Amino acid sequence: MPLDLSYLSIPLPEEVVRIKQYGDFQGAAKVIDHLLERKIPFALKKRLEIEKEIIKMIGINEYPFSVNEAIHQMREAFEQFESKELDQLMEESLVDWIYIGGEPHFQRRFLLNLVKTQPAYAERLIKKEDSETDQLRKIELTENIRLMKENGHRKVKIHIRSSIKIKKEHERIGEQVKVHLPVPRNAQQISEIKILKHSEADKVTTSPEDSYQRTVCFETRLKENEEFFVEYEYVNEVHYIELDALKAEKAKEEMSDLEEQLPHIRFTPYLQSILDEVLDGETNAVIQARKIYDFITTNVKYSFMREYFTIDNISEYAAVNLKGDCGVQAILFITLCRMAGIPAKWQSGLYVSQYYTGCHDWAQFYVEPYGWIFADLSFGGGAYAAGDIERWNYYFGNLDIFRMPANDRIQEEFIPAKLHVRADPIDNQRGEWEYGDQGIPYAYLEVKQELISMKEIWGEGEQKELFRKSQLDDSAEKVL
Repeated sequence: MPLDLSYLSIPLPEEVVRIKQYGDFQGAAKVIDHLLERKIPFALKKRLEIEKEIIKMIGINEYPFSVNEAIHQMREAFEQFESKELDQLMEESLVDWIYIGGEPHFQRRFLLNLVKTQPAYAERLIKKEDSETDQLRKIELTENIRLMKENGHRKVKIHIRSSIKIKKEHERIGEQVKVHLPVPRNAQQISEIKILKHSEADKVTTSPEDSYQRTVCFETRLKENEEFFVEYEYVNEVHYIELDALKAEKAKEEMSDLEEQLPHIRFTPYLQSILDEVLDGETNAVIQARKIYDFITTNVKYSFMREYFTIDNISEYAAVNLKGDCGVQAILFITLCRMAGIPAKWQSGLYVSQYYTGCHDWAQFYVEPYGWIFADLSFGGGAYAAGDIERWNYYFGNLDIFRMPANDRIQEEFIPAKLHVRADPIDNQRGEWEYGDQGIPYAYLEVKQELISMKEIWGEGEQKELFRKSQLDDSAEKVL
């Protein structure tokens, strides 16, 4: 049954909050059940129904490590680690943790997050990570900027294989399953979309190219060790834009991408105070958007996130905690732009290159006479942190060629619709799986995205192969 996430904006009763914060999720669920048996306002009822699902998700492998287990991992990972360091990291909000049964427990990727976001800890690794791939990625991005500026655009044909399967211990052989995998949608930079091959199933449905969250859906009875996959190709063409604030005007026609979209695109008093401070009276649309971009990329630090479904208001979370991953930063940018009267919207899917293939989110905003323009907040923030000012400036207004957009809006239903609660009801980059009686969380699934080939297209159809899969295997972590 789909959930109306707008009800996340309704406050929870204090008894539920108190028990949940202590980490007694079963107790919180019991209190919710008692409340649902009473005659309560409809909006509160819907909020409590959502909270029951959130509690389930938090309890499934999101925060698995106790203090002792976290200390043990850090001693094995870092040179000269002392247990008191964990207390300091908690005080400085550099690790994500919650109470479970009154005791701190740490998010499943807390260690990886430290290595990725804290250079001092990366330097102290006992087993140093190979940074060669990261360096090659940065070189690739720098080369993309050079070519974009020299030629004004780039055009590539990309071939991807995406797959999903359920872990062995959660396999229910012979039962009916419904599986969705994301595929490219008809976006402004995308053309010539082709579904090349896919898994066999009793029923296979590919949603229309203009679906807001486009998928191919498999409905069948599950076989042992069954993997569902889809291969597709598309052409991605991006044009370089040099924004001129003197030419800029706000949208002349009424547009839909200016409104709140509860619960995550919400015009709160706190966000209004931030916007007033950031804009400082500025009225030019391009300069306003750039000020918002600068605020986020220089103040909101990249951090891996728990599942978005467990956050009440993503934009305010980012602005209060000053941390978040690519999607959290993009939603904050979209919200602040809309509050400033600048149409803004979501785009997401995959970042796809020979050195990395995985989930990624970015934003678009609308300014006359340029139309829809891109902004990649996490790529911009990463460039700023690395001291690469050219790359920081580039990602305000421009994208690279290494993208597969599957989603154009958050909180949209699939075609055909998923019957049970989605693992991610906000966005879709990994896919979704459900049995006849329940949806399945990502902790129970194995998801993989692979770049098969990428060819650059020049002039009258001349093609240059940039990558073919036999050359290199991909990774599958969230992009920085």
